[in-house]
Amino acid sequence: MTNLGDGLGAAVVGAAVGGDRPAAECLLAWVQPFAVRYCRARLGRQEGSFASADDVAQEVCLAVLTALPGHRHQGRPFVAFVYGIAAQKVAARSDRVARTPGTDTRPEQPAAQGGLPARMASLLGSLPARHREILVLRVAVGLSADDTADAMGTTPGAVRILQHHALAMLRRALAAEEVV
Repeated sequence: MTNLGDGLGAAVVGAAVGGDRPAAECLLAWVQPFAVRYCRARLGRQEGSFASADDVAQEVCLAVLTALPGHRHQGRPFVAFVYGIAAQKVAARSDRVARTPGTDTRPEQPAAQGGLPARMASLLGSLPARHREILVLRVAVGLSADDTADAMGTTPGAVRILQHHALAMLRRALAAEEVV
C-alpha cells in the first residue's frame, strides 16, 4: 500500500484535488482496497457474502472522490480523511440496519450465525472501540503503525501499545472461554 503521508503521496493528493484525472485515478487505486478491507472488517459477511460491505466500500470511494475538490490539507494526513469518511459510512450503514427489525445493530457482528467469523466478531465487539479500530486498521486493513496513527490522530507508539493491550484482552477472553 502506498504511504500517502510521504512526498509522492502529498503530490498525488494535491494534483487530484486540483482536478488532475490520472492523479485522482492513482488516489482511487489506493482508496478502493483500503475501503474494501475496512468495510469488510467492520461489517463482515451478511447472508454469506461481503456484498453489503463492498457496497459501503463503493460509497466510501464515491464520497472521497466527491469531497476531493474541497479537500484541504489542514495538517492531517490524507489517510485520516479517508478513514473518517469510511467510519461515517460504516456507522450510517449500521444505523440503517439497526432500524430494520430483526437485525443485529453491531457492525462487527456478521449476519452468519455460528462459526469462526461470528466468534471473531463477538470477540472484537467485546473490545473498547478505540482498541477494536486499531486492530481492524492494523490487521484487517494492513496499515502500518505510522499510517494507523495518522488515521486515528495519535502516535505510532500509542498505536502499538493499544494494539498490544487489545491483543492481551483477546487472549484473556479466549482463555476465559476455554475455562468455562
